[in-house]
Amino acid sequence: MYTCQMVHHHHNCLNTKKPYVKLCRLCVDSCPHQAISLYRELNSQRCTECGICMAVCPSDGFIYYSTSKLHEFMLGAEKIVLNCPQAMNAGHEIPCLGILDRDSWLALLIAAGEKEVTLVTGVCAACPDKKACAVSVQVFKEIHTSWPDHPALRLKVAPDDGGSAPGGEITSVQARSGGKGWRDIGREKLEAMLPGITSDEAYPIPKARQFLREVWQSRKSALGALPLPALEVSEGCRECGECAAVCPQGALTNKEKGEQLTLIYEPLKCVGCRRCLNICRSQALSMEYKPLSYRLFTGKILVHQGKQRL
Repeated sequence: MYTCQMVHHHHNCLNTKKPYVKLCRLCVDSCPHQAISLYRELNSQRCTECGICMAVCPSDGFIYYSTSKLHEFMLGAEKIVLNCPQAMNAGHEIPCLGILDRDSWLALLIAAGEKEVTLVTGVCAACPDKKACAVSVQVFKEIHTSWPDHPALRLKVAPDDGGSAPGGEITSVQARSGGKGWRDIGREKLEAMLPGITSDEAYPIPKARQFLREVWQSRKSALGALPLPALEVSEGCRECGECAAVCPQGALTNKEKGEQLTLIYEPLKCVGCRRCLNICRSQALSMEYKPLSYRLFTGKILVHQGKQRL
């Protein structure tokens, strides 16, 4: 019996971490197949495992089983070759480019600075998951605009026509399990490969962000700063502290000393949910692309200091 490999981690969902008057429903609204209910229940008969729910979720509310396996492959392979199920078996199979969020793309680009990175796809225009792919590609374009001199990735279109190996220059670096695609592998086998992944334990930093930190740390001396969305606080801030109170990630902290309030921001923990922006009555907060060094990305930044104003 086939079991859907996309999993909802209830305790990772922002709505569970810290309830808020306006519920996050990015996964529900983004699913092109209406496979996710308002209660985050997944209809496995409708789900094609395109990964868009995982890519748009800022906190790993949705993940797929082999995330950790993918990261292990990318770290250990001499050449990184990723192929979707519609393409020839060229490397490590992923369900779709749709699973690649901003952090995943940045990690791939950083890795491309020291090893060859190739993405192999089928004909995306004819794929039922083309919406997920389009969303992911748009994210890549945004990164390219803010980081135009990033290391190059290679893209190869090689639809699976029943052949056993792709043509051209790409070398097979990982075979599928018994000739099957990842959608054909049963849950029991995956649980044996990745024990504990179904435990639904909450973790504050999404796996893609953890992987980005790991890849960046290994090359921080060569990279310098990277363009990343970060919080900006204007002089209009009234030091009310509501932004820190609603942050589900603990990325904002208010420290009081007498009448003076200090707002501390931790980019590593921030997932861009924008709750702080939405609740700010003085509209003093914004998210802007900023060149952040590894030290700033993983550290604490004083973004505002002042006396509370009524």
